[in-house]
Amino acid sequence: MRIDIITVLPELLQSPLSHSIIKRAREKGIVEINVINLRDYATDKYKSVDDYAYGGGAGMVMMIEPVYRALEALKKERQYDEIIYTSPDGIRFDQKLANKLSLLNNIIILAGHYKGVDQRIRDNLITMEISIGDYVLSGGELPAAVITDAVVRLLPGAISDEQSALTDSFQDDLLAPPVYTRPAEFLGWKVPEILLSGNTPEIEKWRLEQSIERTRRLRPDLLKDEK
Repeated sequence: MRIDIITVLPELLQSPLSHSIIKRAREKGIVEINVINLRDYATDKYKSVDDYAYGGGAGMVMMIEPVYRALEALKKERQYDEIIYTSPDGIRFDQKLANKLSLLNNIIILAGHYKGVDQRIRDNLITMEISIGDYVLSGGELPAAVITDAVVRLLPGAISDEQSALTDSFQDDLLAPPVYTRPAEFLGWKVPEILLSGNTPEIEKWRLEQSIERTRRLRPDLLKDEK
């Protein structure tokens, strides 16, 4: 899989994309991630990528020309399955969408910034807009990192124990059950006996019951279709 991220602040993405599962996936060749500096596609000597909005108002707007040039340069090299724009207006990012994106071959993520990008880019070149929540950040770099992390960890081979990703919260619209490790007792706090029993079918039954109970208590909205 290839993920190209266009940003005005590439430095913000260096650390999130250089550690842990993403680092290992890149080293194994499971994913190729490229961070493209939008200023490299500016059309003036000042490397300008933003300008005042037509009609006035506070804030700057990402200019159409640098974004267009960056997207066209990438599209000349390969075909992209999705060109994503990170925006508070977008569809809410969730595990189902992460699963869907993980099946693609090539995607571009345009990290929004300032007051947003010239609407003509959104109307004519963007194929999907994604929001990671109902709040506003200083830019789309962190959402781009969140999307990338959620997608990459689903790629085969990215996690050594692939079953781990399949049992994460939200994979089946349930929160994950509680987990425990050694010691079996600490300060009088004990691990549930069922987990020490070695009875795998009963343990899995307990975990499912715990997932349902935890989801009903903490995120009842996920069970809205429950009969």
